[in-house]
Amino acid sequence: MRTKFIFITGGVLSSLGKGLASASIGALMEARGLTITLLKFDPYINVDPGTMNPFQHGEVFVTDDGAETDLDLGHYERYTHAKLSQKNNCTTGRIYHSVITKERRGDYLGGTVQVIPHITDEIKGTILELADNVDVVITEVGGTVGDIESLPFLEAIRQLKGDLGRENVCYIHLTLVPHIKAAGELKTKPTQHSVKELREIGIQPDILLCRTDRFLPPEIKAKIALFCNVEQDAVVTAKDVETIYEVPVVFHHEGLDEKIVEFLHMWTKAPDLSMWENIVGKLKNPTDEVTIAVVGKYVNLRDSYKSLTEALVHGGLANECQVNLQYVDSEEIEHSGIGDGMSRADGILVPGGFGQRGIEGKIEAIRHAREHGVPFFGICLGMQLAVVEYARNLPDLQRAHSAEFDPDTPHPVIYLMKEWINYQKDTTERRDEGSDKGGTMRLGAYPCHIKKGSFAHKAYRREVITERHRHRYEFNNRYRELLTDKGMRTSGLSPDNELVEIIEIPDHPWFLGCQFHPEFKSRLWDPHPLFREFIKASLNDKRRRR
Repeated sequence: MRTKFIFITGGVLSSLGKGLASASIGALMEARGLTITLLKFDPYINVDPGTMNPFQHGEVFVTDDGAETDLDLGHYERYTHAKLSQKNNCTTGRIYHSVITKERRGDYLGGTVQVIPHITDEIKGTILELADNVDVVITEVGGTVGDIESLPFLEAIRQLKGDLGRENVCYIHLTLVPHIKAAGELKTKPTQHSVKELREIGIQPDILLCRTDRFLPPEIKAKIALFCNVEQDAVVTAKDVETIYEVPVVFHHEGLDEKIVEFLHMWTKAPDLSMWENIVGKLKNPTDEVTIAVVGKYVNLRDSYKSLTEALVHGGLANECQVNLQYVDSEEIEHSGIGDGMSRADGILVPGGFGQRGIEGKIEAIRHAREHGVPFFGICLGMQLAVVEYARNLPDLQRAHSAEFDPDTPHPVIYLMKEWINYQKDTTERRDEGSDKGGTMRLGAYPCHIKKGSFAHKAYRREVITERHRHRYEFNNRYRELLTDKGMRTSGLSPDNELVEIIEIPDHPWFLGCQFHPEFKSRLWDPHPLFREFIKASLNDKRRRR
């Protein structure tokens, strides 16, 4: 069967859920036995989101090959079995960088380089490159129709219908049908205007996903179909749901997957949504609940911790409990101390992050967890600050700190390791304080050897694991013997024993910090072992205190 292409665009306003819609469509195609891959186009000029503030763009998701990508790739991996890499996220910056590099090299034979055809050809090439060995390529175009930044991408996908044939391309447009409370009516005008704008640039959508808070009645679907020139059964309700994992189920009941295969002239097996329905049932009917305090500095934008949030949900699912998240601003701890709400939390998690702001608040939260026996999970920076807190208070290394935040500390228990072995490239990497921010990070999958009898070994149930990283600073081995003599356990190490990947406090109910980001590998059908065990320990601690 020839590879088919689905293009997903968005209209009216941002944050309607194109990423979730794309991931859900991928899940539906897999439920029909098809192999899929996904691609996200981001219209910004940054080459990747690696140096962008999480307040502007949410979390940076990292793939096994070390690509720093848009958070939507996290949705893609959590909903499907697609193996994603650098090729599955592309920005305007990357497209222009590639074209300009070719121009400087003389690839265009002296011709005038223009948006059409050179930029659009580069975009099309990026899409077609993913077509090998898959049945369906699902491409999400970031931004909103009408944004000037998105125009080259929209022009490229418009051209592909002619290049590939009508039966091989399906355009899906996500739009908004708001319910105006004062009037008591659903309003279709935003959708009509959005489709009109899309048609003006040459794209007639085949299917409309209408984001709304209720199922659309037949008369509203008929009106939208009439004014937007689509079939009535191609108007699909994208209804607000209790859990985002219900989206594929709602889309299926609305007939979306059936309509897609009809448009693309595909013959597939009957869809099997039993896994999704079973998971949704468990999420809606937990047997217990647990409260986790997430102590960070990006708490006002929850997308900054999107993968983390979902991994905690997965951990709760594995323990048949609902995970209630209490986001705590670490700067507030610095000003006001540990509040009553956080002191009642069943578990404390300190996630990754960058920059000096809020650091001492995170350290105080870690001290509280250690001294009061509250289950603790530190991720990346959270692990590093757990080392700092322990060094300050157990061996009494006054002013111990990370060299990232205090270059003059007399005890840099976390420091910038000048060189390390990159197991991905089988090379020795070097870095210093003047290196590019992204160029010297440990990015992507690295192996780790786990000590038997540790919290980590009980979670993973194996001795060698591979996890994804995104950081520059490392545990300073100068202090390893001193800290382990004082009760800290380094339970996860790189194959050459030079990089400390996991630290624990053995005489604590559950206290673990890891240098990597386990949330990137957690899946709904395969919750990450560390999140599963953290939630289990927090649940046990709650039951013990009852």
